[in-house]
Amino acid sequence: MSSERPIHRPGIEGGLWAATAAAAPNLPSLDGDLTADVVVVGGGFTGLSTALHTAERGLSVVLLEAGEIGNGASGRNGGQVIPGLKMDPSELRRDFGQDMGSRIVKLSGGAADLVFDLIKRHEMDCPAKQGGWIQGAHSKIALKSVLARAEEWQREGAPADIFDKKTIADETGHDFYEGGWIDRRAGQVNPLAYARGLARAAVKAGARLFVQSRATGIEKDGDGWRLRTAKGSVRAGQVALCTDAYSDELWPGLRTAQVPVKSVQIATTPLGHNVRKRILPGGAVVSETRKLAVYYRLDADGRLLMGGRGPMSEHVGNATLDTLARTVRRLWPFLDTPQYEYAWSGTVGLTLDHMPHLCRLAPGVITGLGYNGRGVAMTTAMGTVLAKSLSGTPDADLDLPLSDLPKVPLFEIRQPFIALAIQYHRLRDAMGLPG
Repeated sequence: MSSERPIHRPGIEGGLWAATAAAAPNLPSLDGDLTADVVVVGGGFTGLSTALHTAERGLSVVLLEAGEIGNGASGRNGGQVIPGLKMDPSELRRDFGQDMGSRIVKLSGGAADLVFDLIKRHEMDCPAKQGGWIQGAHSKIALKSVLARAEEWQREGAPADIFDKKTIADETGHDFYEGGWIDRRAGQVNPLAYARGLARAAVKAGARLFVQSRATGIEKDGDGWRLRTAKGSVRAGQVALCTDAYSDELWPGLRTAQVPVKSVQIATTPLGHNVRKRILPGGAVVSETRKLAVYYRLDADGRLLMGGRGPMSEHVGNATLDTLARTVRRLWPFLDTPQYEYAWSGTVGLTLDHMPHLCRLAPGVITGLGYNGRGVAMTTAMGTVLAKSLSGTPDADLDLPLSDLPKVPLFEIRQPFIALAIQYHRLRDAMGLPG
């Protein structure tokens, strides 16, 4: 970088969100044996939303988190709260039928509102702004698909507007897009603060949460299940596995159900007031139609956050950070050598069909996974679906269909294939084709 390089540390402790979020709730680790109606594994958005909504339905809930609350992608993402899925409403109805497709549209379309409603209802100490999401079209070809998407959501009643080239330039502070659209249901949060707020709300609802309590084994126990940790166990009638891209070998096939992809972000020091008026003056968050896209926003203190695809290795080197900094300079050359104070990364789970999956792994064991970059909103919505299932709602009445657990072919030797896919998508992006 031409300006000061951010200090990169692995994990959430070196990132912006940990530095600015309200303190984590004081939670114990599991020491002893417990019983509950439901045990939830995973203290990210999916698990926390599941624990909260299941406890609110009157069931006794225990949640086990291997590290700290929000330790995975929930505490390391960009904090963009985007409704909908990668598939448009017409595609969902085509693939899932009119009834189920419409239910998926309603669930995913309302997911961002659900997040902001939870923050308000539980009075979370979480910076949040429902300022909209802009999707910029990187080419005239891509603009056609963007306009069709915007028109579809307008027909669904979403508060969406189409931007021409001049309008999107005014809204983003640069002229690199041919046009785009804004979905005003969307917005931004400090994601780690949101995770901690969900944890506090779940505890208040009666759920028992345990950190530093990795589930090391699961076994059938009579008509229920027993989850074991290093210092205890939980026996429950039902289990919700909510570990997404951070899944291990606890349940066969869960780790290989999706492609884990690293996402990296950098953040500047707070920008001056005059500069802030030129970059995203409406307070929206932004992503693009490119397959290898970047995404960006301003935080509550005026820092510019830029994110994008990370390396295939675990280590995030300077080259990745420099690439993001060059993108900032390319989009906003008027920025006077911005200083960067934070860099962090997390792992996103991508399913091969670009859809989240609700899977019953065995009688009494269920999972939700695969958010494909739309995790803040859709994980929260998935938690409501899991809670309904755990509390006895018939499968046919759930707002997501049950499916078999996905499997990524050749998962253990996937890296060369991912490298080829990246080159393929880079070529498509250069040709102006939509992602």
